Amino acid sequence: MASIRNSVTIHETIRVSPSTNSATEFCLPLTFFDMLWLNMPRAESLFFYKVTELTPELFNSVILPKLNHSLSLTLLHYLPLAGKLKWPPHAPKPAIYYSLNDAVSVSVAESKADFNRLSSNEIREAVELRPLVPELFTSDDVAELLSIQITMFPNQGFSIGFSNDHVIIDAHCLSMFMKSWVHICKKLVKEEEDHPLLPAALTPLFDRTLINDPSGTDMYLAKSWLDFHSSSRSWNIWPHDGQNSNSVRATFELTREDIKKLRDKVLSFNEFESKQLRLSTFVLTCAYVFVCLVKARGGESDRNVHFGFVADYKNRLDPPVPMNYIGNCVASHIVFTKARDFMAENGVGIVAEKISDGIKELESKGVVEQIKETLEKFMKVMSEPQQQSLGVSWSPRLDVYGFDFGWGRPKKMEIVSIDRGGAISIAKSRDEDGGAVEVGVVLDKQEMESFGSLFFDGLRNL
Repeated sequence: MASIRNSVTIHETIRVSPSTNSATEFCLPLTFFDMLWLNMPRAESLFFYKVTELTPELFNSVILPKLNHSLSLTLLHYLPLAGKLKWPPHAPKPAIYYSLNDAVSVSVAESKADFNRLSSNEIREAVELRPLVPELFTSDDVAELLSIQITMFPNQGFSIGFSNDHVIIDAHCLSMFMKSWVHICKKLVKEEEDHPLLPAALTPLFDRTLINDPSGTDMYLAKSWLDFHSSSRSWNIWPHDGQNSNSVRATFELTREDIKKLRDKVLSFNEFESKQLRLSTFVLTCAYVFVCLVKARGGESDRNVHFGFVADYKNRLDPPVPMNYIGNCVASHIVFTKARDFMAENGVGIVAEKISDGIKELESKGVVEQIKETLEKFMKVMSEPQQQSLGVSWSPRLDVYGFDFGWGRPKKMEIVSIDRGGAISIAKSRDEDGGAVEVGVVLDKQEMESFGSLFFDGLRNL
């Protein structure tokens, strides 16, 4: 780990702000959707940009200044992201406090590592990506919401790493923030424009009245939080660093043809022919990868396995929430089952059916009922640590490879935080196949070898 850390040098850490002088503090309340993500491990994402002619002069005199300046202009629209999460003693629930003087921490670094290997799909140690994502300051009293690290790889390219608190930024919100930053940066590159405006689709809405909560679910969740944490309001209750130093990381791709074959395979079993299954790319990808993960782990077939997926409620609320709303509008759905379901001959179909049924259940019940059920299931998960836990980060609906600041599309995107156990990442593939996805996986070395064999052998046998 020390040698890996030594391959990255932090040259400076600056505070990028909207460049205003007002000290007036504003308060953005948390909705019940936000409350579900209190003190969850921070989300960490990483984007690699290949620039083969990248010299320190080009990086320091052109790329870095434009990124920082456009970030400052972007924060004028996204002020709460520069704020802090606090729970004052007199307040019934936490909130985000921010002012026009707040800033986002940006670390500027240089790496001696092999850019092409780090940004590849091949197996490499998971800890190798950790020095490329920044720390996110958290204390008992306050928690930062966003920090960024920009790392130069001389003559190879650069990376942009994000650490963010899920309490305000889900995957959709981070994607929208990135699109806004890209839009403003490219305007500066092309037009030398000092104050470019954002199009309507990228203009963020922070209006919390858009989330109706007549039954006070936010206060129910605040009380549940305090009960679970013995009335502590500290943001340092749970450790945020739990990755296994022996883990390895790799990316696996499913083409549009692979997805079609998986769908046909599931429908070939008589038990699924007459059922109205929702066999979307997301459902089939989760089912196939989860089956490979459980088989790679091995163990008794009657052991407990639970898996979760996140549902977006924007279009499920009445009235629907606009797509440019910034704040959580997602909640997890957890399914409990046995390893034998994954190990069966028709395991992909069984798991796909469970995910499909879970999606239907989301649509048949009220939002508040779903939220409370999720909380109860989460408590059950916490009380039974011996289960195999599976989850999903990011979404194939988000075009992560469209974030071109002016020096080309990302070569690779990684969700670094999946190295903290259980989750995979699913993203739209860079190859623009129209239906291809890439799946990020972190496992110990032996399990990764087994998973790789199961993954590729299974596709060959479809």
